[in-house]
Amino acid sequence: MISDETSADRPTESFSNLDDYVALPRVSGLWLSPDGGRVVVTVATLDREKKRYVNALWEVDPAGERRARRLTRSAQGESTAAFTPSGDLLFVSARPEPDSDSDEPVPALWLQPAGGGDARVVAAPTGGVRGVVVGPSGTLVAGAAMMPSAGSAEQDEEIRKQRKDGAVSAILHEGYPVRFWDHDLGPDRTRLLAATITGDITSGEEQLSLRDLTGDVGHALDDDCTWDIAPDGRTVVTTFNVTEPAGSERRTVVAIDVATGERRALADDPAYEYEEPRISPDGTSVAVAVVRRSEPDDPGDRWLGVVPLAGGEVRVLTESWDHWQHSTQWTPDGTALVVAADHDGRSPLWRVDAATGSVTRLTPDHAAYTDVRVSPDGQWAYALRSAVDSAPAPVRVALTGEPRVEPLPGPAEALGANTALPGRLDEVTATAEDGTPLRAWLALPAQASGETPAPLLLWIHGGPLHSWNSWSWRWNPWLAVAQGYAVLLPDPALSTGYGIDFIRRGWGKWGQAPFTDLMAVTDAAERREDIDETRTAAMGGSFGGYMANWVAGHTDRFSAIVTHASLWALDQFGPTTDGSHYWIRELSTEMAEANSPHRFADQITTPMLVVHGDKDYRVPIGEGLRLWWDLMSRVKEEDGSTRHKFLYFPDENHWVLTPNNAKVWYSTVFAFLSHHVHGEPWVRPELLG
Repeated sequence: MISDETSADRPTESFSNLDDYVALPRVSGLWLSPDGGRVVVTVATLDREKKRYVNALWEVDPAGERRARRLTRSAQGESTAAFTPSGDLLFVSARPEPDSDSDEPVPALWLQPAGGGDARVVAAPTGGVRGVVVGPSGTLVAGAAMMPSAGSAEQDEEIRKQRKDGAVSAILHEGYPVRFWDHDLGPDRTRLLAATITGDITSGEEQLSLRDLTGDVGHALDDDCTWDIAPDGRTVVTTFNVTEPAGSERRTVVAIDVATGERRALADDPAYEYEEPRISPDGTSVAVAVVRRSEPDDPGDRWLGVVPLAGGEVRVLTESWDHWQHSTQWTPDGTALVVAADHDGRSPLWRVDAATGSVTRLTPDHAAYTDVRVSPDGQWAYALRSAVDSAPAPVRVALTGEPRVEPLPGPAEALGANTALPGRLDEVTATAEDGTPLRAWLALPAQASGETPAPLLLWIHGGPLHSWNSWSWRWNPWLAVAQGYAVLLPDPALSTGYGIDFIRRGWGKWGQAPFTDLMAVTDAAERREDIDETRTAAMGGSFGGYMANWVAGHTDRFSAIVTHASLWALDQFGPTTDGSHYWIRELSTEMAEANSPHRFADQITTPMLVVHGDKDYRVPIGEGLRLWWDLMSRVKEEDGSTRHKFLYFPDENHWVLTPNNAKVWYSTVFAFLSHHVHGEPWVRPELLG
């Protein structure tokens, strides 16, 4: 048992009341000042009308002694923080600038002096700014969207004005891709702009003088692009997409001379992709994530590599370590790297020796760690810690001595947020058909026991390369626990954190081992005395929705199935998703046909709640529409009535993000489950009229 401190009389309003739940503050992003004296995080809270979330920056004491305090406040919110070498805070916000007559909010770069005082705009490219990185020397590099034909900021502004005045919205594409998650790509494209931070920027009223480093490079600098700056400020390294035949592309790493803009390939091999470049403290080496590209018969692999900044071969560092690392940061002395990597339903922090590749685990608990920053003295790593039973919160992790994780007083405590859980977290183990060990988290109501067994809700994760190891605001099991359900969170074949062979078991065979693994773990959970095996349901989103659809066509053991943003007909999904070039490397035409749930529509007898957002470009709305038609066209009742339901969001994307729509989502799901699992009368959620 992971958590046994919850009692039946602990306060649980935050999870039994949807208004309270959506009002909880949500922490994301973490930045550390150069001297290690300030930690800043982003906190999302409801606006005054409770219709949307607004981000603000909060300061957290890295020593863990002072309460967190709010630094920024505006209706538009703030994000993407960074620090100047002298400790001034930089952030991105679309808040209106004083004395500005602009009627269109555009994300600009603001500076808040370390010594106090009002924030002011220091850079305002017409297309906005993102991804701000500042090097120790004062070199700043940021991403900015500019029109392809613009040769200057003035030309960019003029082109945008012409389009606006002419009411032109058309985008001319000359390559792939054209969309990403929930937005169109183009007509503007990201470029890297550079500037030098001087004392005048901090003390005066001058703005940064931004220089275009890259010019128009098409989609080479995409939305996932990240970059880093050498300590001397003379070189920036960045991920850089290279176009390939047949609509494909691959991710490389390039080095760019800040003075001249000259660009040279640093890591480029057609068999691999490269991500997360991080320059060593001495400026001689670059750590990169090396990704062996997948094929329909090979899931590929991922490891850490190091390449000389001056150029040379990529030295393999962790190829023999069967973990997929991320959030890489160097230690100040350059002898090691701190990374996070999924492991057995957790995602601990690890220390990787930069010379030998030997790995040491730094965090002993069951949590997942992100947004890692290493203190300048090398004693601590600051990060956001979350777990299935813990919302993201700032902590510091000891890098020397015995493993130690210390919580820091965060914004949630300062705001008095109540996140006391309505139950406990346990683990379930099982054995797959091929003998592979399986495991899952099980979130249980506090009162679940042999005398009062809880109905079971199988909740399938997305990805599919993913793991149930961290907190999710969108897919939160504790809301279902507060309704009395035991929520099973399994990691079937294709899940990360169990080695490459575990992924290989389901690669190109989505309907085989992933399905039988889910059923095996469900069988194990149902054998517990605190589970009522006669009342069960299943649900999932994205790939989890795919699996929910597959389950619906292959078993009638569940009383209800909820499928959100789900893949239904793989023949149409592959060519219409926003990254078709990737999916054809995972599923051949024959594999897609064999594993497509739509082929088994005639076998579906379980009531299904279909959920989809119109702005979902990862799993386009056509999947939900085709699934709904395949269900409706098989209705046999004379009056056309059906037990299935379709919850459609015209203005949501792959996720349901706005607070009131989230309340609709949960209330509809719980009403559907109550009707079919408990046999209660169907009650239409109030917010649906």
